[in-house]
Amino acid sequence: MDDNKISSLTDRIGEKLADYKSRGLTTFVSSSFQTHSLPLLHILSRFAPETPVYFLNTGFHFPETMAFRHVIADLMKLNIIDIESPVSKAGQRDEQGKFFFVNNPDHCCYLNKVLPMEPVIAQHDVWINGVRRDQSKFRSTLQEEEPLADGKLRYHPMLDWTSKMIWEYRTEYNLPEHPLEAKGYLSIGCMPCTRSFEETQDTRGARWAGQSKEECGIQTEFVKPKALTNSEAKAEAEAEAKK
Repeated sequence: MDDNKISSLTDRIGEKLADYKSRGLTTFVSSSFQTHSLPLLHILSRFAPETPVYFLNTGFHFPETMAFRHVIADLMKLNIIDIESPVSKAGQRDEQGKFFFVNNPDHCCYLNKVLPMEPVIAQHDVWINGVRRDQSKFRSTLQEEEPLADGKLRYHPMLDWTSKMIWEYRTEYNLPEHPLEAKGYLSIGCMPCTRSFEETQDTRGARWAGQSKEECGIQTEFVKPKALTNSEAKAEAEAEAKK
């Protein structure tokens, strides 16, 4: 393991957390409890164990994910708080009675991830989020800290970590893997929108396979990266104006 680099990045996270605390800022972290989520949760358990961990219980998760989060909570002594959509499942169907994830996954994400996250953000100053640059085009545009509405902040401590570094940290601290990973599921979300790597031959492409959707609304709805080009920002503004 590249002890110096990972140790340096880990220490920096500890310093940032201490800085937020010294300034009287309240923090929380959201987690999907995938294998690659564990180093961040472990680091928080070392430097800021009081940090609440919010889990978006969409009602569509794999049973393995639901059980795994309890395993990790016990292992790391985490304070996990489940949050759910304010919209009942009866209100999450289209005119044909199909759940929105069938034909409108963006709206499904909005109902089950964006809406329940809004009050959590409102109650805290800093949202700790474990996205990495190497995961998607959108995430590659993010900065370590990104401003949110109403003066809130989103902090991305794992932004410059790679999948290799995640593996090395897990190996060093003997952290377990999500039970579905052994079955080829390398990017795990809700059951209806997740496929195995064997089916898609693409880690991130295993999410929303066969659809144009590439990113979860919980990432794109709250953060507007500073790195967006003028043309991208203009296109985004025009799209918003048409809604």
